Amino acid sequence: MRFSAQDRYMNIKIHIHPSLRYITDDRETVEVNGSTVGECLSNLVAEYPDLDEWLYEEKKKLSKYIDIFVNDESAYPEELKKTVKDGDEIYILMQIAGG
Repeated sequence: MRFSAQDRYMNIKIHIHPSLRYITDDRETVEVNGSTVGECLSNLVAEYPDLDEWLYEEKKKLSKYIDIFVNDESAYPEELKKTVKDGDEIYILMQIAGG
């Protein structure tokens, strides 16, 4: 049996922070494909381009106000490189800043 490149990707559920749900049409979760957190977030941004300015400071550098958890565990410090597998769940959390 031959597998395509798409077959190596897994179905991952991304939990959207409440303050960003207006961008995802009020969806609490979005399912994407990817083998790393970075690929999953890229696929999420492809579906919802307005998330790009919230998730990244510059292209492919996660914003300092965003925390990523995979299955309830922090993905820090290599959030975007962290591997994920079928059924994993990514949580996008936002830090509150102000003064």
